[in-house]
Formats: sequence, structure tokens, C-alpha cells
Amino acid sequence: MLRDIIVDPHFPDCPIRNILTRISDRWSMLILFTLNGKQEPMRYSDILAAIPDISQKMLTVALKNLEADGLVERHAFAEIPPRVEYNITERAKTLMPHINALVEWALDNLADILNDRKKFSSNKKH
Repeated sequence: MLRDIIVDPHFPDCPIRNILTRISDRWSMLILFTLNGKQEPMRYSDILAAIPDISQKMLTVALKNLEADGLVERHAFAEIPPRVEYNITERAKTLMPHINALVEWALDNLADILNDRKKFSSNKKH
């Protein structure tokens, strides 16, 4: 079955492209980074508070997508009021070194990138 799938990131229906697009959307890596930073599961409201510029709708959509991809586990507790907790999966833990490396790269290059953006913006005005 896998042999019949076109694995070429340039091809629109490539599953690799689909996965990379999903985890590199605006919120998924940040949610995984946030969940990974905690040693215990997080409640929805705690994730929302940890990422102040995400809307409730986008958090809900991103969590559902991450759950569908097996990167986040959702645990609902039959309590009143209902309690739902989220945690990263073992699969997501194998992704975290790559996300952490990307964050480190961003930190290492932040000053130069901001300087280049400033120069680029100045050149566009002339």
C-alpha cells in the first residue's frame, strides 16, 4: 500500500507534504511545544492561557487535528463540571527534538533575521 503512494513533497497529494503542512500551521508546533513543557496533562483553559493570542476556535481546531494525527491525547473525565485534559503522545515526543532544534535555530538567528528584515524594509522604501 505505501509503495503505491507518491512520496514527493512537490506533488500536491503527497502524504509527506500533508503532514508537514499540518504540523507547520500557525498553532500546532506552539501547542505541542506548550504541552511538552509541562510534566502533566494540561486543561484546555490552561493551554488557552499559555498561548494568549490564539482564539478558542483555533485552539479547538488545532487540538482536534493534532489528536487526529495521533500527536495529542484527549482525556475527558465524567465529572461535574466536565474536565478535559490534553497531553502529547509518544509519537509527538519523537517530534519534539526537531521542534526544539527549530526553536534553538530561531533563537540563534533572531538578531540577524530581525536586522535583515529592517534592511529589507528600508530598501523597499527607496
